Amino acid sequence: MSALATAPPPTSTGLMTADKFWEFCHRPENEHRTFELIRGKVVEMPSPTKRHGRVCLRIGYFLERYAEDKQFGYAVSNDSGLILEEEPATVVGPDVAFFREAKRFEDMEEKWSEEIPLLVAEVMSPSDSMRASLAKVGEYLTAGVAMVWLVNFEERFVTVFRSSSGVPVTLGEFEDVTGGDVLPDFRCRVGEFFRLPGEPAPQPPAAP
Repeated sequence: MSALATAPPPTSTGLMTADKFWEFCHRPENEHRTFELIRGKVVEMPSPTKRHGRVCLRIGYFLERYAEDKQFGYAVSNDSGLILEEEPATVVGPDVAFFREAKRFEDMEEKWSEEIPLLVAEVMSPSDSMRASLAKVGEYLTAGVAMVWLVNFEERFVTVFRSSSGVPVTLGEFEDVTGGDVLPDFRCRVGEFFRLPGEPAPQPPAAP
């Protein structure tokens, strides 16, 4: 998601820590607002569109189904806070993330996650620039995320980035996105991320 505005951090140094950011986000006046902390600076985020939320839900659905089938890991969504860096502090909200740890709900971290996920899916909003989106992908990979999916629902493709390879792969809606060695045996047609219940599954155009 794109940034809307920068809020003044309540610190003398001008850089906010993750703990201070937690307090800032939970002030009564910020109850219905969403923020990220980028290298100590608070950035307000826009509300996502309905299509954006739908695509996030679909991606989370397929990842959670994989987790259930394999009895491995779990998915989170709704911009759940993730600490990418402590000094200076960076706390972001991935659209969808897949973690390997925790066997019980009670074992999950109560606040933001310090555990780096195996996979992050970032769904581009219409206002997002490719430059800003790629910069965020780079931050995830630098922090140790093994695989990042950059999802474009307007043009219906997914670009896959891996920490083990500097060459991204772009997949169209009639191709399958896989988990590789990060999520073994995961496979889903890209077009399934952009479908409503009862809507026909995407089919490739007939050969001329």
